[in-house]
Amino acid sequence: MHSAVVRNQTARLGESSLLPRRSPSARHRPSPATVLHIDTERGWRGGERQVLWLAQSLVRSGNECVIAARPGEPLALRAEELGLRVFPCTPRWEFDPVAAIGLARFIEREGIQIVHAHTAHAASIAMLCARNAQTVITRRVDFRVGRDWISKLKYRRAAAVIAISEAVARALVASGIDSSQIEVIPSGVDLTRCIAPADTRTLRLLGIPENAPLVVMVAALARHKDPLTFVRAMRSVVDSVPKAHALVIGDGPLRSAVERAITESRLDGHVHLAGYRSDADALLAAADVVALSSREEGLGTVLIDALWMGKAIAATRAGGIPEIVQDGACGLLSPPEDGPALGLAISRLLMDNALRSRFAIAGRARAPTFSVERTASRTALVYERVTAAVRQRTEARVFPWAPIPSGLRPTRGAPSPS
Repeated sequence: MHSAVVRNQTARLGESSLLPRRSPSARHRPSPATVLHIDTERGWRGGERQVLWLAQSLVRSGNECVIAARPGEPLALRAEELGLRVFPCTPRWEFDPVAAIGLARFIEREGIQIVHAHTAHAASIAMLCARNAQTVITRRVDFRVGRDWISKLKYRRAAAVIAISEAVARALVASGIDSSQIEVIPSGVDLTRCIAPADTRTLRLLGIPENAPLVVMVAALARHKDPLTFVRAMRSVVDSVPKAHALVIGDGPLRSAVERAITESRLDGHVHLAGYRSDADALLAAADVVALSSREEGLGTVLIDALWMGKAIAATRAGGIPEIVQDGACGLLSPPEDGPALGLAISRLLMDNALRSRFAIAGRARAPTFSVERTASRTALVYERVTAAVRQRTEARVFPWAPIPSGLRPTRGAPSPS
């Protein structure tokens, strides 16, 4: 199993109104950490992209990172292509003891300091395998943690929980997670990419006529992304802008329902389902308007891509979306599950070139707030904080006569640290 590890590794948002914030010096450089990132999901979605970019950025700043992922899945393959270390992990279920034992042995052998779980299932495995390593969990969804005791236990036992938006943090607090565990660190995107828009031939093969006003939505065809509301929105758009076309990039369990809705809305020639595409960025870059119809959304990193590309945005106010898109400044927001309202926003942008240009300028200016380097540097500070706390507790046990650091000193009436 040890030999299966790939070895050729290359060497602020505003202050929260919800949670107290630590304010480390901007010049402070965190000590390097040895981190195991766990994400065993199948397929390639925004979360897997974030894991890859985060690990790559952390390695560039001197940390050692290994990604535990399913062999043959896009995350593992892309990580290996970038020279990142990959540990093969194939849990058969959420609490698979065989997978946990394999990870635990690897953690001990490699001296892993931080086990960073990037999904709820990964957090379950981390709870079993971390042992002496510290667990950090990233939460990417804006709905509450499951009510069963085991779901809450894995978050409460974590040394830190990273919420990708204030909306996600509120959901965690509402689930009973202590706010002192939570750090809000928005996801970031790679702003150094060079992406050329898809050419007319590619668009024509997808059913998009040359020079047609184009709306693009990149989203899984799943309940929380609410693609049926997008179809209803496009019915309104086509009534106002008859030559408009829409391209939906992504797949999922609602595909059949979306296909029926397109037919019932008489939009067969206007709304095109592209499925999963490896050239999603190029297709997004060809859009006149980028849309997102989510009813639940942790943050919506595709909208960060849209800001960076200078695209006008029409989206809902679900979850963390308003933390990216400033309504009326770089996009237009509408209530979730309101197809006509979303359609009105899309139509307005398609018909107003000056407004689109103004939003494009504002979006490009805002995009650097969400760079992956910024995400990585703030994540590294979390790693440093949790490892420093462990060192201080260890020293307090070994040298009980030494003064306890003020940050760890118990308050009046509280039990002494054990």
